[in-house]
Amino acid sequence: SSGINAEWPLRPGGGYIFHGNALKTFKDFFGGDNPFSEFFEPPRDPDFAIGFGGLRGRGRPKQDPPIVRDLCLTLEELYLGSIKKMKISRRVMNDDGHTSSIRDKVLTINVKPGWPLGTKITFQKEGDQGPNSIPADIVFIVKDKDHPLYKRVETDLYYTATIPLGNALTGCTVDIPTLDGRLICVPINDIVKPGYTKRVAGEGMPLASSKDGSEKGDLIISFDIQFPTQLSVDQKKVLKQALL
Repeated sequence: SSGINAEWPLRPGGGYIFHGNALKTFKDFFGGDNPFSEFFEPPRDPDFAIGFGGLRGRGRPKQDPPIVRDLCLTLEELYLGSIKKMKISRRVMNDDGHTSSIRDKVLTINVKPGWPLGTKITFQKEGDQGPNSIPADIVFIVKDKDHPLYKRVETDLYYTATIPLGNALTGCTVDIPTLDGRLICVPINDIVKPGYTKRVAGEGMPLASSKDGSEKGDLIISFDIQFPTQLSVDQKKVLKQALL
């Protein structure tokens, strides 16, 4: 009833008989060779901490969750490559190990030509410092800024050219400013009908995997056809003779 499972030999009529083995008696009473083993054996779980300071303190410090921020870049910056400097303010532990202060730091990001949308740039352990934690990683994720002329889809660039109906029917040349400051002239010899596109090979975004930046996607031109708001009688006659 005492909770001790050892069996004790008795004299006839009651009383304890010592069987002559002191070590066996010790094991039977304490359940093992060392009654303090549970306090001094290393725990199975490496993150387990013995209370009151214990032999392993309060366990391993945990790292704070990553801090994620958008890195919004222009298509020019992504086409040519650039250097971005991001100023952050973070809590830093002072030399006494107990107090902290807020300090500014500048993180430098070397933007590589052709970085895809969603590219992650990680600065390890640049978050707030604390006495019992590992600083968080700071992660920047590439986003495209809206552009007045272009839209990027993977490695291709999309451009919309506005042309009058006459040029759509008879052909024309479209002048397009590029992201690196050039002006390319694209001849359009086909009849431009709704949904028509023109693909220009090698005039899209650089491939991030390209070592020298020479490999590029394509430029895809779509068209916004401008119809005349009115026609004279003679113009209508000419059109009827040409088209009907």
